[in-house]
Amino acid sequence: MPRTLSVRIGLAFAILAFATWISVGSALFLVLRGLHSDSTTATLIDVATPLMAQVRTRIGAGIDVRTALADLRDQLVESGDSVYLVAAGGQILAIQGDPLPPDSVQISTAATRGETAHGTFRGSDGQSYAWAAVALRNPGGIGPRAVLLTTPDRSGADALRDLLAALPEVVLVTLLVGIPITWLISRSVTAPLRRLAAATADLPRGGSRELPLEGPTEVRELTGRFNAMSAELNRTRQSEAELLANLRHDLRTPVTVIAGFADALLDGTATGDDVGRAARAIHEEADRLEALVGELGAYERLDAGEDGLRPEPIAAFDALRQTAERFRPQAAVDGISIEIVAAAGDMPGGPDAIVVTADKVALDRMLANLTANALAAFGQGAAAPAAGTATPRGHIWLSARQLPATTLADGVIGPAIALDVTDDGPGFPPGATARIFERFYRADPARAGAGSGLGLAIVRDLALAHGGEAIAENIAPHGARVSVVLPLVPGGRSGV
Repeated sequence: MPRTLSVRIGLAFAILAFATWISVGSALFLVLRGLHSDSTTATLIDVATPLMAQVRTRIGAGIDVRTALADLRDQLVESGDSVYLVAAGGQILAIQGDPLPPDSVQISTAATRGETAHGTFRGSDGQSYAWAAVALRNPGGIGPRAVLLTTPDRSGADALRDLLAALPEVVLVTLLVGIPITWLISRSVTAPLRRLAAATADLPRGGSRELPLEGPTEVRELTGRFNAMSAELNRTRQSEAELLANLRHDLRTPVTVIAGFADALLDGTATGDDVGRAARAIHEEADRLEALVGELGAYERLDAGEDGLRPEPIAAFDALRQTAERFRPQAAVDGISIEIVAAAGDMPGGPDAIVVTADKVALDRMLANLTANALAAFGQGAAAPAAGTATPRGHIWLSARQLPATTLADGVIGPAIALDVTDDGPGFPPGATARIFERFYRADPARAGAGSGLGLAIVRDLALAHGGEAIAENIAPHGARVSVVLPLVPGGRSGV
């Protein structure tokens, strides 16, 4: 089998053309053979009819039938036809020509004067012969007397001759029409495939590009999928570039701080209380590095599908209170207030009656990432207000709401709860809410803290693993809200 598609298409056309020629040639041969056979029979009848009239005239003049036929046989010498007389009993008498095999000619016993009959038979020499007979009379119904003419049946040879004369024209027309069509079909398929192969070869070198959708439907679908893959690869490469840039940025500060304080401890510059401050700074920056490595490892496990969720009933507000307590000291240092808010329309029994079935570790991580993201919205470096003398410079509210059946972007979930983390910071920049959950994306400048850009991506993946979703939005007059919508009972979605 040829390796190239163009040669295969050409070979397929050649096989199809050859099969067509054989089929058309066979059909034409049968048609032409029938026409030549009919022509031969008609010629014999045309010769036998006037011959029969002459025989009748001579018989009327008192001449014996055989003698009358013998007088006329010289007329048939040039034509090469053989003449026979069929007696009333069916006996065939040769007037001119070789004797015929028995039962080679069958004439109806009911044939009347002037009625014709014709057919073919195989002679004793193995050759096929055509015959035609014209009845002279039918005395007493015992069988007609008839004049019989035979001639070699050349219809097959004549049909083959005519076919061979016409076949070159059929082949030429087929080639003139088929070769351009084959070339166009081959080009319409192979040209897009060659472009696709070249573009695929360029992918490892970063030469991804969008290809035009051309060719048959299947090739268009393949090209469309390649374009989608190429676009996704470009996004991945861009994300990798952003990751490297973010990692350089995120690692530079902790490493610089650690190195600086370590040098101060080594050369004795840090003494007294400065030693403790240096140790605390080194410890804090080491914690930041550990948190960064932890986020990278968590996202790697999620990306590989290793969520390992262990759902259990959890009181939503208990989880919110624990998160608030974890971040309240850090928030106080930055002058930020963290509060728990009971939303209106809670279940009977109060806020504590809202229970969600989820993995506790995953839920804690989602709430922690959302709260850290809200703190990052206010930036760093502002001094905390003096106790009892100033209003906090920002607020973060943690709340839980129960929802009925909820329609999300890619499906419908049943009764659910929304865990909201709201802040009155600057909010997301225009267009950022559509990308805020992408890995390594940071909505500069509002949320351009020291994070890796993975926190919200981890939140969304954990929410999806529970059958839910994560939603980001700006609120008026300023601020932002990020919500995790989780079904009360984990389960799949129904499509919309």
